[in-house]
Amino acid sequence: MTLAGAPGQRPLHGSCLCGTVKYELAGALGPIVLCHCRQCRKVQGSAFGANAPVHAADFRLLAGNEAIVEYGSSPGKRRAFCGRCGSPVYSRRDSAPDVLRIRIGLLDAPIDARPTAHIFAADRAEWDTICDGLPQHAGVEPARAGAPPR
Repeated sequence: MTLAGAPGQRPLHGSCLCGTVKYELAGALGPIVLCHCRQCRKVQGSAFGANAPVHAADFRLLAGNEAIVEYGSSPGKRRAFCGRCGSPVYSRRDSAPDVLRIRIGLLDAPIDARPTAHIFAADRAEWDTICDGLPQHAGVEPARAGAPPR
């Protein structure tokens, strides 16, 4: 199985709920993880966020740059969202400027890639039951290198 958006593949496209923000991803998605940390739950308004790292150089805004708002959710971390509809688009860390963590729910076409793990499972909502058989990590996944595969 090849990762959607891998070199030689057609780019992936994504957009926010209102369609103002549109982007193209020319490179590969890194591992998709389901994050149960309090911040991801708050920003998604749900049990977890579905995120994947990508190379920032492979991510290109096609429309809506003026609508992107960044919020400093913790020291050195910024979360970008559409200022019109509120859709979360990506997050980035000052310590890893070459990596964005995109929100998988904004992709506009089906992908072959599937989630690989639950992270911050120790922080999951008390009403949430994880029952899919994926590995569960109390914090970040042990092998996280911060950058997606090439």
